[in-house]
Amino acid sequence: MKQELAVPPNPPVPDALDCWNAVLRKDRAANGSFVYAVRTTGVYCRPSCGARRPKRENVVFFATAEHAQRAGFRACMRCNPDAMDSGTSHALAVERVCRLLEASDQPMSLEHMALEANLSPHHFHRVFKAITGVTPKAYAVRVRSQRVQIALNRAERVTGAIHDAGFNSSSRFYERAHETLGMTPSQYRKGAEGLPIRTAHAQCSLGVILVAATATGICAILLGDDVQALLQDLRARFPRAQLQGTDPAFEHLVSRAIEAIEDPGTTPELPLDIRGTAFQQRVWEALRHIPPGTTATYTEIAERLGTPRAVRAVAAACAANPIAVAVPCHRVVRRDGDLAGYRWGLERKRELLKREKPDP
Repeated sequence: MKQELAVPPNPPVPDALDCWNAVLRKDRAANGSFVYAVRTTGVYCRPSCGARRPKRENVVFFATAEHAQRAGFRACMRCNPDAMDSGTSHALAVERVCRLLEASDQPMSLEHMALEANLSPHHFHRVFKAITGVTPKAYAVRVRSQRVQIALNRAERVTGAIHDAGFNSSSRFYERAHETLGMTPSQYRKGAEGLPIRTAHAQCSLGVILVAATATGICAILLGDDVQALLQDLRARFPRAQLQGTDPAFEHLVSRAIEAIEDPGTTPELPLDIRGTAFQQRVWEALRHIPPGTTATYTEIAERLGTPRAVRAVAAACAANPIAVAVPCHRVVRRDGDLAGYRWGLERKRELLKREKPDP
């Protein structure tokens, strides 16, 4: 008896309603996430195919072209769903340039990057920003800044570390030092040595809350179950900072932070010392504009920033947010409404959203 080869099951595709709406819109952004097949014609297409709209009852969705073929459908001659689309080729080109930037010890001009991507400089600049959420120059600066962070932990002299990381001028790095490092390069090299940070922890309805603040404002609101684990998290960010106790002004700030946890729907304005990359700060600022009691998807945030393809970068920025509730990353959900991840646990995210819902 001939043994038939097992065909892998069709992997999950986006929600059928989302898929159908994408087909109705002929949404190019959905290309690559699924294909749709029409039973009456035996053909499968990209979501953006310009062919006449089929009847919904004749349409079936597949995660990949391969699974559509295994189900007996053939590729559309009009949209050629088996060929790599421009979005995919652009993403691969941008990824290639990013790897070159990360491996190169020398600055790379826009013209050089565009040549590597086989695009014109203007087109490459636009494509790069759409995919990564930042300009090629900002990404290159971030790569060199990350090198500085590593070099500062090894070098004896700050100036040498800055030049070794690819900055031609120390002054250029110093202009962005607080934004990139959150402190002077000398302080960072010494593990934030001497940087005064007031800290306090307390019990709240969601577990333990640890609040930390510099002279500028709150630099961390951490949630968890164990005080020592939260202190280790803070220490990892500021290994040699001067962690200090409370004073009346800071105690008032802590009480306001706890108030934000207990009643997130009426989050008080808190002075913040937000430290991150330029793109992270843009994301975190966008989160602060999501009204209490509502949610936004990672895709919507990316679109609001003018970077619709930077969905993964938005999700990464949300995951890196160290200031719970005051920077409300708990209000960001996936397209299907799923809560996805949350740095301080899904149960806390679910509870915060529940508390923000208006009374019926």
